[in-house]
Parts: sequence; structure tokens; C-alpha cells
Amino acid sequence: MELSFLVLLLLITTPVVVSQQDFLSIDCGVEANFSGNTDKSTGIVYVSDEPYTDAGDNRRIAPDREGRLEPRFQTLRSFPSGERNCYALPTVAGTKYLARAEFAYGNYDGKNSSSLEFDLHLGPNRWETFQLGPGEASSSDYYRREAIFVAWAGWAPLCFVNTGGGTPFVNVVELRPLGAGLYPQVAPGLIISRYWRQDMGANVPTWYPADPYGRYWWNGYAAGNPRWVDELTTQPIAPDDIFAVPSIVLQTAVAAAGNATALTATTWQDDTAKLRFMVLLHFADFQNTQFRQFDIYLDENRLVPVRKSYSPSYLRSSSVSVESYRATDGKYSITLVPTNTSVLPPIINGLEIYVRVPYENPVTLPQDFDAIMAIKIEYGVKKNWMGDPCFPSKYAWDGVKCSNASGNTSRITSLDLSNSYLRGPISKNFTLLTALENLDLSYNNLSGSIPDSLPSLPSLRVLNVSGNLLSSDSTCKNYTGSLIFRYDHHGSKCNTSSRSPPRNKAAIVAISVVVPVLVVLLVLVAYFVWREKRKANVQPLSTHWSTRDPQPHNHAGVIQSHGDNLKKTENRRFTYKELAKFTNNFKKFIGRGGFGSVYYGHLEDNTEVAVKMRSESSSCGLDEFLAEVQSLTKVHHRNLVTLIGYCWEKDHLALVYEHMSQGSLFDHLRGKTSAIEALNWRTRVQIVLEAAQGLDYLHKGCNLPIVHRDVKTSNILLGQNLQVKIADFGLSKTYLSDSQTHISATAAGTAGYIDPEHYLTGRLTESSDVYSFGVVLLEVVTGEPPIVYGQGHIIQRVKQKIATGDISSVADLRLGSAYDINSMWKVIDAAMMCTADSPAQRPTMATVVIQLKESLVLEEAREKDSSVRASRESDIEAKVSTLRPSTR
Repeated sequence: MELSFLVLLLLITTPVVVSQQDFLSIDCGVEANFSGNTDKSTGIVYVSDEPYTDAGDNRRIAPDREGRLEPRFQTLRSFPSGERNCYALPTVAGTKYLARAEFAYGNYDGKNSSSLEFDLHLGPNRWETFQLGPGEASSSDYYRREAIFVAWAGWAPLCFVNTGGGTPFVNVVELRPLGAGLYPQVAPGLIISRYWRQDMGANVPTWYPADPYGRYWWNGYAAGNPRWVDELTTQPIAPDDIFAVPSIVLQTAVAAAGNATALTATTWQDDTAKLRFMVLLHFADFQNTQFRQFDIYLDENRLVPVRKSYSPSYLRSSSVSVESYRATDGKYSITLVPTNTSVLPPIINGLEIYVRVPYENPVTLPQDFDAIMAIKIEYGVKKNWMGDPCFPSKYAWDGVKCSNASGNTSRITSLDLSNSYLRGPISKNFTLLTALENLDLSYNNLSGSIPDSLPSLPSLRVLNVSGNLLSSDSTCKNYTGSLIFRYDHHGSKCNTSSRSPPRNKAAIVAISVVVPVLVVLLVLVAYFVWREKRKANVQPLSTHWSTRDPQPHNHAGVIQSHGDNLKKTENRRFTYKELAKFTNNFKKFIGRGGFGSVYYGHLEDNTEVAVKMRSESSSCGLDEFLAEVQSLTKVHHRNLVTLIGYCWEKDHLALVYEHMSQGSLFDHLRGKTSAIEALNWRTRVQIVLEAAQGLDYLHKGCNLPIVHRDVKTSNILLGQNLQVKIADFGLSKTYLSDSQTHISATAAGTAGYIDPEHYLTGRLTESSDVYSFGVVLLEVVTGEPPIVYGQGHIIQRVKQKIATGDISSVADLRLGSAYDINSMWKVIDAAMMCTADSPAQRPTMATVVIQLKESLVLEEAREKDSSVRASRESDIEAKVSTLRPSTR
């Protein structure tokens, strides 16, 4: 049995309210030219579902079942074909929505089915199983299912999956945007499915427009329950901005019948005993002349800790939230028990119960999902293109292949649209699929030219446009690099002999000039190679390099020698056989670096080492190897990882450096170590201070500045006593002279940490590292990753929170209140300066070091002066917080 909860005592505020124009209300099964159906009681207009799905058949319930059903329930869409059929609901990524599906079987198929069962999915993840028992299937009633989720892309697929229990169908689909701050427990990666929602003390249900978000509140009143007494007020009670319970719901309540009587608000049972529930209890008192106080129990668990029994606020909304709870026996009850000092009995105004549904599958990266949906709409693709393109894998779209999921997302890597009746120009939306490796557009009716940026996609290896009507200028371009380009029905390359005579003549002239020049250059190169070999014969053993050594890439025509990259190094050169021995045949994998896997080992003298391996069979890594060797052999600082040696053989490259036994900063913030013990604030500041000192040395302490290019929490390593060292110099770049202002380089690094200015301009400076370090500072403050799916970048998230002046809304919850507020503000200020849009506005790392030292002094002073330690609850952890508008 596990339980966590939060008591929210909220000041009266005005939540952001959506209007009906933000609603999507779909009457399923009506024709495309349907003009709209207006609900008489709400004024909501329901539209045809034709624009939102390609699947299913329009049907109508049997006339004898129409009864009192509203017109929108009299039509439906059934899905007799295919296992999964979906609606594509337009959304805004990062916005929280309430999705609702409503069902009225009404014997539409004439089968008089006694029961029905099928699954509902949101995107690639199962939401719940919809079931109609014998009594329900034969009735003229309708049934609704609701879920709250965070949109992850520009579309939210709502899918109906045939599990063998009958043909899926749906009568009504609704989508309601919720305020940004509502239901803070719901984050990307979690669906909450409404189990029950009740307006206590009301004799009629409540929904739109009384609830501006369109939630449906069932009525629950004392009639027929002798243990309840209805209470109400006509005084206004403003909704809060956390759950936005409507005033009309808060104005009614039920109380226990008798001052000393406990109030059982509700009971329920989960026959599977597997579901985890989120429970929201809403309160407001109608009088302030007599004392009311009670304890709240979920089963036998007391929700409000000792000495903090609960008293509802007078004409003010407050809520108790149980975020996650599962009873081992599947039986649940919510009971309010008056305290000995309470004059009045317990009271409750409303409650909500949800089933927590964590994502089982990753989702397609939003950029890829939105791009391929745009392609589908633009060309009217008629395939099984419904739901998430990649997951679940058994329902992946025809012609679409995806990468293995990285974290919570996957990328589209291959797209086959051959023979798909595509017409018109090649859409620029293809260029948004930046992870594409293979694109087959052959044998369609595509015309015009190929977008210039399409063949330049960074991962594209094969582009096939054969059998189309594309312009010759486009298909006969000289595409460079490793791209395999197929443009005609034979898949051959452009036939240069068919070009016009003037071009042939120009080619002959060019060849007659270039060939002699190349011959001369080859002779010169041969001479210099011969001369270098002669020099090598008299050089000491330490600079001899085997002809079997792997070759580095040549850039801009510069021929690099192995000795140039490793000369003057005093580090030990290991054999592969030695490394295998030191690592016990690479038994213990401890991580992955810039160009390969990292293994634990120890030398003959028991010195612990980390061995970073790169096999020659790898498609990349030599440049990173050379960059790391170059950097580590010329920098020496206590906050930079120490290179012990290397291995350079025909089939193997390796770096051997000191082992950092405590893992990385990432491990302690969000990795496996974080689950054991969270870092306190002083330790966090100490770690980033030492990391900042290491970066400052790279930028200003070396003969020529070095830009790391991959500053992130997983590259800040921790040794015994949490000594800090920056690692992984595989992407680093060194200035060529003191007068150089920047380095021209393609953007590289890790998503979420890359300087946007560097990404846009290709200009790399020390400020690019400063930006990345600013992201690291925000991670240390919040404990959150740079990118949270559907919520954007950490910089934007923190900016929104600090605008309120409430630093507790930013700080990692695991810190509790154990930090000096001014110390944390200094770190946040440093982070905001580091991540300024303009590189010119960013501080140097030396300035950051000073700010972090000041932060550390403040926190150490707080620890020294502090004499109070928080007591620990043995059974339930609780946090009571009062949210008040504040300024910094």
C-alpha cells in the first residue's frame, strides 16, 4: 500500500477560463456537409467527424432506442474493419486537455448484443477498457469516459481497439482545453481516467456552462442516506486556480448527521486490486461562528498528520489531494472523523476520483509526428496512417520505420511512400523529418524540383525519386557526400554524356587544366611522405606509429599524422590485450562517452580506471578520440578528468582515465543514485562551483581557449568525497590563435544544452559552454531534465515560475525547505544570465564562479546557524503549503 498527498490551502483567485470556441465537440456518424447540431441546454455546437478520421462507417441507433436521447447520441461511427481505428484531434503541444468519449449502443447493428468490450487508447497508450454489460447494452442510456492528459504534439490520436469483444463504436467525441495550472499532478507521461466526480449536496448534475471546462459533476445528496445532511449557501465561493471547482459545486455540501458522527463520503471497490487512484477532496465552510475540525482517512490511512487536523476555510476553496494510492485488497473508503474539540460535524463539498494510467509506450517525437501528419493531409495519403506513427509497434504506420526509443520518444528514420499516388511538388515537410535515413518517393506523380534542404538532411543515406515528373535541373544536381540518390526508373545516376555540347566542351577544358595540377600535387605529396618517413627512422621510440594505426578524418584538405595528434604526450600507451586484462574482459559496463562504451578496471597497482573503448567497426568516433587526446594531454586542472593513457591499434581505440567512483551529477539528480539519497543544496552548489572552475580554466587558463561543446550533468563526474571533474572532451574545439574571435563549427552536443545562437550561426565561442552550464544550473535547482515532454525547455519553465516570486515553485521538491533562499536566488540569477539569448549578454565563467562562491557562503552560513531538524513521519509523508502571491 502506497500513498502520497498534498493539502492545498488556496487564496481566492480567478482561474484562466476557456470559452466554447476553444472546445472541439464532434457528433460522430453524421455526413461531412452536416451544418451542426446545437445542444439546447448548453448551447454547445456539435460538428461532423469527417475531418478527423478516415476510418469506420456512419450508423444510426435503432428508432425504438432513441427515446429521450439528444440528437448527438442518435448517430455513431462504428469500426468493423481493422484492429485499431483513430480520430486525430488537433491540440497544442504542452497544453492540458480533458478528452471525453460517449457511447450509446442503441442496437445500431440489429444484433441486440448483450455485451460489448473494446479498448480506448490516447496516442500509443491504452487509456481504459470500455465495457457494456447485458443490462447496459440493452438500455437506451449513454455512457461517458473522460481522461485528462498533456498533449505531446499538434495532434492527439483517440483510438478504438478491437480486442475481440465486439465492434468498437463511438457516438460523441469532445476535447476541452484546461487551464495551464489545473491538475498539477498530471504531467507528460501520465493519463488520469475519471473514475468518479461528485457534487456533494446537489440534487441535479452540474456541467457546462456552470463548469467552464465542461466537466460533468454527478449529484450526490442526503435523500435516501440517513447518515448525511445537505447543506448549502448562496454566498459566492470563487474557484481556485489549481482544480477550479465551480462555485455552484462549492455552494452545496453534505455533513454528518450528528455532531459526533463520522462522515463516510464514498466507498468503492477495484476487483483487480491493481489500479492506482488519485483522489481529490474539495472543501469550503459556510459559517465561521462555530469550530469545525476533523481528520481525513483513506481506508485506515490518516491523510492530515498529527497536530494538523483539518478545518475547512470559510467561503474559500481548499482541497486535499491523494496523488497515488492502491489498496492491496482493492477496497476503498473515504471517511471524515470529527476531533474531540470540534463543535460541528465533518463536511465535504465535492470529490474527484481518477485512475492513474502511466504511459506504457514511448511516443513519436512531436516534430516528426506533426511533420508526417502534415504530409498525410497535404497528399491525402490513404494508408493505415492513424494513431501514433511508431507505437505500439504492431500498429506502426505502413511504410514508416522508427528508431529505438530514446527516453520517452522515438524518431522516424525511414519513410516509404512509393506508389502512393502522390501529386504535386515535393513537400517541404519532408525536410522536418531530420532523423530520416531512407526516403522513397518513387513512382508517384511528383513534379517541380527537389527542395534544396532535403538531400542535406544530416542522417539521409538514400533518396529515391525515380518514376516521377521532376525537373532535370533538380534530379541532375551533383549531390555530394555519402547520399545514394536514385532518380530514374533504373536507379542510375545522371548521364553526363547527354548534356549539351557546350557543357561537354567546358568539361574537356576543365579536365585539361585540372589533371596536370593534380599530378604535380601528387608528386609533392609523395615527396613529403618520403621525407617524413626518413625523419621517423631517426626519431625516438616514443614517436614511432604503426602503419596499422587507424587514420583520422582529413578536414579542408589537411593531411593529419598520428604523431601530430599524440606527440609530446607522456601518457602510457596500452595494448588491447592489457585493457582486456585490466577490465576482466570488459565485464563491468559503467557508461557511454562521446565515442564509445566505458568500462571499469584497475591497473597492476590496483589504481581504479575507466576505459572508454571505440571499435574500428564503429561508423564514428576517431575524430572524437583525437579531440579528447589533444585536450586532455594539454590541460591539467583538479576539476578536469585526468588521462592516464590510451590504446591505438588497428582494430581498437581506447582512452584510459581515472575512475570517478560516485558516478555523475546526472546520476545523483535523476539517475539510479538519486533514488537512494537526494543531494542537499550545499552539496549541489559545491559541485557546480567546482565544475565552473574547470570550465573557467578551459576558457582562460590554457594557452589557447578550449570550448568543451558538450557540457551537461552526465559529463560532470564525481569521485570520492564528491570531488568534481569535467569529462568527455570528444566534441571539444581549440582556438588556433589568441586573436581568433570564434570557431566555425557545425552545432554538436546534446539536445537541450546546445546554444541556440551556435545552432543558428555555426559560430562557436566560450559563451556556448556558458549557455550549456546555465542549463546545468537550472537542473541543479529544479531536479528536472532540460526538456520535459509537452512542457518545453527548462529555461521557459523556470521563467514562468519565478515570475510569481515564489522560489518554492522552482526548487526541487526533494530539498524541502532546507536551503537559503538568497543562496538559491543567486544560482537562478546566474543561470538566467548564462542562458541569455544574446551571447554578448552572457557572463564569463569567471563571473559565474564568483556568483556561485557567494551562493555557497550563504548556504554554509544557514547550515551553521540552523539548529532545527525536520521530524520524520513514520507512515505517511505530507507537505502542507500555503500559496500566496509574492514578489522577489
